[in-house]
Order: sequence, then C-alpha cells, then structure tokens
Amino acid sequence: MLGENFVSDAADDEQSSYAGCMAGTRDSVLSKFMAWAKNDPMAILWLAGMAGTGKTSIAVSICRMLREEPAIFFGGGFFCSRSAGSIARTDVRRILPTLAALLAGLCQEFAEALAKELEKDQRLGHKPVNQQIDHLFSKPLMVLASSNRPVVFVIDALDECSDERELAELLRLLADFKCEANVKFILTSRPEQHIRNSPVSNSAHNTILHLHIIDAEEVASDIRLYITSTLEDTAADGAWYSDRDVEMLVELSAGLFIFASTVLKYVLHRQGDVVRRDRLRKTTSAVTTRTAAITAIDKVYEFVLMEATRSDTIDDDEMEKMKDILACILTARTSLSVEALAALLDIVPDILRGSLEQLHSLVYVPQKDSQPGLQTLHASFGDYLFERGPAHIRITAALGHDILAHGCMRRMLSDDLCFNVSRSNSSFKPNPKGAPHGLALSLIYACLHWAHHIDSASNRLAFGLEIARTFRIKFLFWLEVLSVVDKVGLASELLRIATAVVSQTVDSN
Repeated sequence: MLGENFVSDAADDEQSSYAGCMAGTRDSVLSKFMAWAKNDPMAILWLAGMAGTGKTSIAVSICRMLREEPAIFFGGGFFCSRSAGSIARTDVRRILPTLAALLAGLCQEFAEALAKELEKDQRLGHKPVNQQIDHLFSKPLMVLASSNRPVVFVIDALDECSDERELAELLRLLADFKCEANVKFILTSRPEQHIRNSPVSNSAHNTILHLHIIDAEEVASDIRLYITSTLEDTAADGAWYSDRDVEMLVELSAGLFIFASTVLKYVLHRQGDVVRRDRLRKTTSAVTTRTAAITAIDKVYEFVLMEATRSDTIDDDEMEKMKDILACILTARTSLSVEALAALLDIVPDILRGSLEQLHSLVYVPQKDSQPGLQTLHASFGDYLFERGPAHIRITAALGHDILAHGCMRRMLSDDLCFNVSRSNSSFKPNPKGAPHGLALSLIYACLHWAHHIDSASNRLAFGLEIARTFRIKFLFWLEVLSVVDKVGLASELLRIATAVVSQTVDSN
C-alpha cells in the first residue's frame, strides 16, 4: 500500500556491487560500526565527512555486514542521491515509507502491524514526516519489543535531501524517537550547517564519527591497498608502474578516496602499458600540472563554494571576510585554533565560525574555540582557490600573508607581550617547561612566524617601520617567548629577515 512512496533504487540491496569498501580497507571504521550496533546504548550514530571521503562506500558495506550479523535485525537502508537522476531519492518524505516497506519484507509480524496502520490512512506515505514516524514506525515496531536483537536502519547522504526544513524535522524526530523495541539509526552526511544544527550532532546523546579526523596513517594504508589492488589487477607483474608511483598517489590523495578513484579511472581508461605509464606519471604531479585527473575534485570544490557564496545568502562584506579567513587558513604555517586565528584577524571567534558555516565540507573547524586544528580537508583545495576557483572567490597566497603579517605585528605590540610573559618566579631560574597557562596560541604564533609572513607579503617593504617600532619596545619580551617555547634557535633567522626588510625600507626612503 506504500506503492509510489517506496523508492526501490534507493534501497541498500539495489546499490552497485562495487559500491562498498574494498576488502581489507576501512576495517577499523567498520568494526566500530558493528560494535556500536551490538552494544552501544546510543540510538543514533552519525558518520560525518566531506565529499570524497568514502561515506557511501562505508554505508553500503555496513548494510551488507548488518544483514549477515545474527545478533542484529537489519531493517534496511535508504541511499539519498542528487546525482542518481531521481527526485524521489532527494525527497525526505520517501525515506520512512521505503524503510518501513523494506522491514515489512523481512518481518511478517511488522508487515501485519504496518498494514493495520495503512488501512486507517492509506495516504500516510504522503504525509509530513512527523505523522509518518508514528504510524509507519513507532506503532508497528511495538511487535518487536520482545526481541533481544536491536533493529538497525541506515540512511546515507542526508545532505543530498532537497528540503532542508523537512530534513531538520526528520532528524529531530529520529533523535527523539521512542519505541519499546530497541531501534537504532546509522546516518551519514557531509557536515553541513543544517545537519550540524540538528540534535543528531549532540555528542551527549548520539555517537559521532568524523571521517576526516580518523588516524591519517590508517586512512593512507587503506588508500594504498586500494590503489595497489586496482593496479595489480591490470598487470600481473606490475611492470608498468613502480612502488614510488603508488606512494605518490597515496600522498596526493591526502585521505580522499575519490581522488585515488578518479586518478585510477583516468589512468586505466586507456589500454596499453606505455599509455597507462604516461598517464600515471602525469597524475603523480596532478596537483601542479592540472591534468584531467583532478577535474572531479575541482567540481566538488566548485559546487560547495557556489552554494556557500550565493548572493541571496551572503553580502559583499561577508564575502570579503570569508576570503580573508580562507587565505589565512591556507597560508598559516601551523594549524591554528578558531580563537587564535580570530585574534590575528582582530575579529571575534563567532564571526570567524559564521564565515565558515557553509564550508565545513572543505574546512575542518574544531568544536572548541581553543582547540588547534583549523584546516582545509585536502591539500589541493588551496591550489584550486589560488588558481582555478570561481572568479568571485579566487584569492592569492599574498592576501593571507599580508593579513597574517599585520596580525602578528599587532599581537606582538599588544599588552600581552610584556615583561615576565613566562610568569617565571625568578630571573635566576630557568623558564617553566612548556608554554605557561595564559600564554595565548595567537601570541606564540605571532612571535614564531611574523617574519615568514612579512617575507611572503605582497609588499614586504611596507612593514619596515612596523618592525622597527615593534622591536624597539618588545624585543626582550619576544625573546622570552621564544625561550619559553624552546625556539630561541630561530631568533637569528627571523632577525635576518627583519634586518633585510628594515634596511631596504631605509634605502628606499
């Protein structure tokens, strides 16, 4: 009776046999899912990750594993998709009817209970999700209350749903879902703002896994296995590629399975060892040569950026602020915290977070303002923004260096850089080991990296007078910070840059 509301091609068993994870990859992540499904009291597990990190492959593999696990009753999976060419697969109202129909096909008791609900209202599948969840899920699932097996459902790519408001309502309902049966939901999506603002992102009540912060070496190992296995299938002796070629591809992938997959499709599309060797060699320098192998990654970046910078969602001032922030993230010499970068930009942390709200698929923003880790999620994103991005958001590295250079000078001129900045009890005793409590990351960064940003600025001579003024007042205090963080050895190199800039400034005047 759910008829047209059942989306058959969105069901887990309709996904391509090649859609799952390659054997031997993602083992650690998959084992976490299975352990959660069996034992974790949390009812929701949200897997978040940017486009290309392999969320759908993981979801497909999880569905297959859940179906084979006797300790779990797998109810079914719904795979949302914009690219599938089916509007139904982006329709929030089709998700619950499809999952209910899938479970009905597996459990006669549930099917009978569901039929009774549909007899009362045959248009349930067309109703808003707040009406669907009670009659298609809560009430029929009561027949499984006595089962000692958790009933698990999977919903993949929630960010591809077309109606954000209705999706927000569905996520609220899932987070608040109450049923006598043990029902659990595995959800995957990019970390888009409207999903992060929903109750599923509450780590106190739900389990959350971020694909982009899983151990880098673990991900690199999986990508290496994927690349090696794929190439080995094309040549028994592997004569047309080397171990170095594989390692270069792993490095360029930088954690993105989509990059490795796109490169290999590009390489293996042509027949013949000579042609493939030539294509493979080109892809090892794809980030700088701009071959067709990275077109797919560019398309991902372009889509997210165009969505984030629509004229109806961002004004000119906000656009300029976003560009400034991105330029700084891309040119910063170490990974900063929201708090630290905001201080260097002379803005409040909330403004910085607001500027990045729409870019969480491309930029990782730590949950705590004081936590370092602010960074783009793929190395080639910087190259794209600097050289190939849409004209209205394209930036230069010099912009980031200019902003950070001024920010560093401003921080060092502030009252925070002062006598006894290390909070030492006596000048006769060594400085405390490690940065003392209260010594801000932004100040440490400024003291360590000001010279490098000035040296790379669009007009480094413009900083001559600023350097002279800063060090006339703060020189000894600056040295103390370097001593505290055990970087006094850098002083001579930084001063060499400063001397050259000041000298050139004097000469030009």
